[in-house]
Amino acid sequence: MLNNLIYILTLKKIPELKWSSKYEYNLKPQKITIFYLIFGLILFGIGEALLITANIGVSPWFVLHQGLAFKTGFTIGITTFIVSFVVLLLWFPLKQKPGIGTILNAILISVVIDLALFVLPYPKDFFFKLIQVFTGIFIIGIGSGYYLAANLGPGPRDGLMTGINKQTNKSITLIRTLLELSAVVTGFYLGGIVGLGTLIYAFCIGFSVSFGLFLVGKFYK
Repeated sequence: MLNNLIYILTLKKIPELKWSSKYEYNLKPQKITIFYLIFGLILFGIGEALLITANIGVSPWFVLHQGLAFKTGFTIGITTFIVSFVVLLLWFPLKQKPGIGTILNAILISVVIDLALFVLPYPKDFFFKLIQVFTGIFIIGIGSGYYLAANLGPGPRDGLMTGINKQTNKSITLIRTLLELSAVVTGFYLGGIVGLGTLIYAFCIGFSVSFGLFLVGKFYK
């Protein structure tokens, strides 16, 4: 148990499985690879929607988008685009490559969130709100494990994480946590609104993603 916990906390490599694509820019991947990619992204979208409907704090990156919107007068949509564009520019020095997964990430997660918001619960009791936040973070971690292991290109922010991981060989838990904390601190400084759910997400998502990669790697080993 302790060995597994240490392994998860120090995980530095996304597992390469039988159904993983050999390279990110693959236009003709196996059907099973596409299946797990889509499955992972759907889970990711459901997890994000659970955080939204819990209503005790938006994600760290949304705080950043919100803070930029307050400072610049732009809409949230425009600041989201600006941040995503800047993050993608950072891929170049990190030698991170896009792929089918990068495109599907942008499209599918948004669609799943919109659909899930109609069917997920909106708890009123604070205890159940907390449970929903932790459940959402857990599901995002599992979804990330599947879609990152497919190796068909990450989303903009996950690509920043994997790119830094490849260049520094630091653990995924550490890198993801530092990225989320950087986003929330910058967003808060710019005037973004931080809730308890935001802080829980920032401190827990790194471990959750590593845990998801660990489970996927172990289950399909």
